[in-house]
Amino acid sequence: MPRSSHNIQTFRRRQLFKQLIAATAATLLPSVTGCLSRTESQNAGNFLGSWGRLGLSDGRFQKPRALTIDNQDQVYVVDKTGRIQVFSSDGNFLRGWRTPEIANGKPTGLSIDMNGNVMVADTHYFRVLFYSPYGELLPEKTLGGSFGPEPGQMAFVTDCLEMPDGTFVVSEYGQYDRLQKYSASGEFIASFGTHGNDTFQFSRPQSIAKDANGLLWIADACNHRIVVYDWNASKPKFVKSIGSHGAAPGQFQYPYGLILGPEDSIYVSEYGGHRVQHLMRSGEFINAWGQPGRQPGQFNAPWSIALNSEGVLFVVDSGNNRVQYFRAS
Repeated sequence: MPRSSHNIQTFRRRQLFKQLIAATAATLLPSVTGCLSRTESQNAGNFLGSWGRLGLSDGRFQKPRALTIDNQDQVYVVDKTGRIQVFSSDGNFLRGWRTPEIANGKPTGLSIDMNGNVMVADTHYFRVLFYSPYGELLPEKTLGGSFGPEPGQMAFVTDCLEMPDGTFVVSEYGQYDRLQKYSASGEFIASFGTHGNDTFQFSRPQSIAKDANGLLWIADACNHRIVVYDWNASKPKFVKSIGSHGAAPGQFQYPYGLILGPEDSIYVSEYGGHRVQHLMRSGEFINAWGQPGRQPGQFNAPWSIALNSEGVLFVVDSGNNRVQYFRAS
């Protein structure tokens, strides 16, 4: 077997092992949210509704992983069949399509660029795919496509973000836990990050966001933290880190989803903690809701979150094969 193929398979096994441990631990420890008060841990008062269940037909899911929302408040969801389904805010199915290949693995990230195109983190094909809002593949815009450490190569892609200057930032994990930056025309510019838990290291940067100042916010999932960088210049500058491993308010257990909220706040969904937290961007705890389960306001391995223009927060409740939505608190 070629060395690159061996590396890919090795890191797939390692990441699967980590996720199985995390999911098992969270299931065996129902007290994950037990450190919070009843109001904090079981607050489902802002629950508005949900849609989806296990299945292959329109409006059903096979382990949905990511979602994003366009400027018309339409919700895009990708699941483990490689399907991208589009819904109205109340869950009515509108349209859908599939990524070209899924034999090696499925996408884990979705986002929208400034032209309204859908960016798909085609994780196990080491690339970012671009689609029109109606599912037309835009092959000339594809980023990456080959595995490796060289400029323009990628590992397991998790998310893609367009910056105000038109450049794209891509996050990835595996052998190369890092961020890469590309020009508006798709040319490699720079990268930073290695595997680890130091200031400029990551362990599965799963979700990225930008604020009004152009700062990058990263959900560094397996380091159980949110890290912030200024990458407006050629070299990134570390700004701050929020959180640590744990179940207390302001701590995280595998934060997979991250969205910036109003009034200098953030929302974080925890794959291992089965909850959503609302924090100030300083790290000060505001509120949390969710615990393991299938009832409204409960979660089973939530992955991704997004906020629409009406202040409604959508959460991919992956293990329950549904999307839940809440009035953002």
